[in-house]
Amino acid sequence: MTPQDASLKAAAVCALAPVVPVLVVNDVAHARPLAEALVAGGLPALEVTLRTPCALDVIREMAKVEGGVVGAGTLLTPADVAAAIAAGAKFGVSPGVTDRLLDACEAQDLPLLAGTSTASDVMKLLERGYTVAKFFPAEANGGAPALKAIGGPLPQMKFCPTGGISLKNANDYLSLSNTLCVGGSWVAPNDLVVKGDWKAIEELAREAASLSR
Repeated sequence: MTPQDASLKAAAVCALAPVVPVLVVNDVAHARPLAEALVAGGLPALEVTLRTPCALDVIREMAKVEGGVVGAGTLLTPADVAAAIAAGAKFGVSPGVTDRLLDACEAQDLPLLAGTSTASDVMKLLERGYTVAKFFPAEANGGAPALKAIGGPLPQMKFCPTGGISLKNANDYLSLSNTLCVGGSWVAPNDLVVKGDWKAIEELAREAASLSR
């Protein structure tokens, strides 16, 4: 997969909804009903972070949910890429960017939202042919004003900012011309997941899906 093709596929994922849920799931039993609730609420693109021992099994279960497009977050190594694809991930997300990670994703046809936090990161990706990336950690890196400022000299790059984004500030990012969507965990709070309150999560998803961009 070329960087250009990867960017087109990543942009298509970002176009599915204004918010991509960022999910840390500790129990495989929660995977399918959680995905069903989020998809029913209008958020079909789901990022499952590889931060728990069961994350790959969670991806496998969520990949069975009709209408869902499941990706793997916290990709750090080529081994992570291979494992994510084997589990059924359709896209990848990383906190930063390395050549080894990009090589692995391109070789194995996995579109990647590579993490950027500086203009240099963005320039490196643009030089390689990427035009879609992640901006992380968004709030800690200056928030929407910083992302808007990066868009001045580097308008070619479009972003999915994540990190510290909530319903309160999501529109600050979504109103920017260089933002395709945002990533956030607020649509699936751990207390609701543990309780199995899928209806409440579906309502949070519906609220997030209604955000304008």
